[in-house]
Amino acid sequence: MIPRYARPEMTAIWEPESRYGVWLEIETLAMEAMAELGTIPKSAAAEYRAKGKFDVARIDEIEREVKHDVIAFLTSVAEHVGPESRFAHQGMTSSDVLDTCLAVQLARASDLLITGCERVMAALKKRAVEFKMTPTIGRSHGIHAEPTTFGLKLAGHYAEFARNLARLKAARAEIATCAISGAVGTFAQIDPRVEAYVAAKLGLTVEPVSTQVIPRDRHAAFFAALGVVAAGVERLATEIRHLQRTEVLEAEEYFEPGQKGSSAMPHKRNPVLTENLCGLARLVRSAVIPAMENVALWHERDISHSSVERGIGPDATIHLDFALHRLAGVIEKLVVYPENMARNLALLGGLHNSQRVMLALTQAGVTREDAYRLVQRNAMAVWQSPPPRADTALIDKLRADKDITAKLDAKTLEACFDDAHHFARVDEIFARVFN
Repeated sequence: MIPRYARPEMTAIWEPESRYGVWLEIETLAMEAMAELGTIPKSAAAEYRAKGKFDVARIDEIEREVKHDVIAFLTSVAEHVGPESRFAHQGMTSSDVLDTCLAVQLARASDLLITGCERVMAALKKRAVEFKMTPTIGRSHGIHAEPTTFGLKLAGHYAEFARNLARLKAARAEIATCAISGAVGTFAQIDPRVEAYVAAKLGLTVEPVSTQVIPRDRHAAFFAALGVVAAGVERLATEIRHLQRTEVLEAEEYFEPGQKGSSAMPHKRNPVLTENLCGLARLVRSAVIPAMENVALWHERDISHSSVERGIGPDATIHLDFALHRLAGVIEKLVVYPENMARNLALLGGLHNSQRVMLALTQAGVTREDAYRLVQRNAMAVWQSPPPRADTALIDKLRADKDITAKLDAKTLEACFDDAHHFARVDEIFARVFN
């Protein structure tokens, strides 16, 4: 993670002060639960709550000697608490603290990601409604296909982010899991009620069967969900980049006053924000495979997952959080050019209505194969004619084709070129997307 692609709200979750603060709360809650159960003195738990504090620099100093972060942390806290600290960490193992803390951090990160996703959805909905009936050409394989509306394009991305929102909520629920079960998960030295107490206080559920750790399939599912969300970010960013190409220019990122696009070319207005989003999406997705590979730990636990999670936990959540808010800002300020959409829609002289003509021929009794052939030979003649093409290029060709006019009268043929037909179901689709 670098500050350039980080928001302070998300970064704060991963700062050492925050992490050690969660560790301290876990240890304190565990002591309070043990005190209620009568396994340690209540005065010890109260003392730990009152005096428990830590010093990050001191923890680092101790860790350089003992080579163990949790021991270094407990030693630092003990220096503040005094003799009663001997009752801390009773029957617990380091992973009880580490895994439960990671669950808290990922749950908190999820809350911010959910907020970011909701902001993207709000921006998409507003702009989709704004351009609900704005005609534009739909493209398949990058080539003109049939008309759609710009609002429908955005509505499709809204629907995808609604699914992404559900994925983030499900991922949060799966990862928000507590394990305080001892060295190999048997509760041999600690009462399961301690785990239940800590989980409830931290807003977590208990892991049904832990080993020394929470099973990593949960983490794999979490990071996989982040990867899917990142893919959605990139899909929308890529669409905007294509629409901003000079030859297309149907939409573009807002260009700030005083902004410069190139050190060499003063005229440049580049889609730098959406290009950046595509790069950030790749970084987020890079966490998915390592998270999957963390699932197969040795026996009750090995430490091979630890170095991976120390990296991908902060990096993936910080980058995705930043990306979601950057994407929302792009959509909120997106500059849209309906006049260029109309220009591009007319570029091929009505070829986008070729299917309408073919279907009309089949309704008139022509086989589909013959109808396709008849329309295609005229469409290819228009396609290969040099631009600029008249808006009526295809229908003019068809009117001159006796095989066509033998089957379709003038009124039927003209009806095939009424673009309003393509937008007849827009209201219905919007109702499905936005309820």
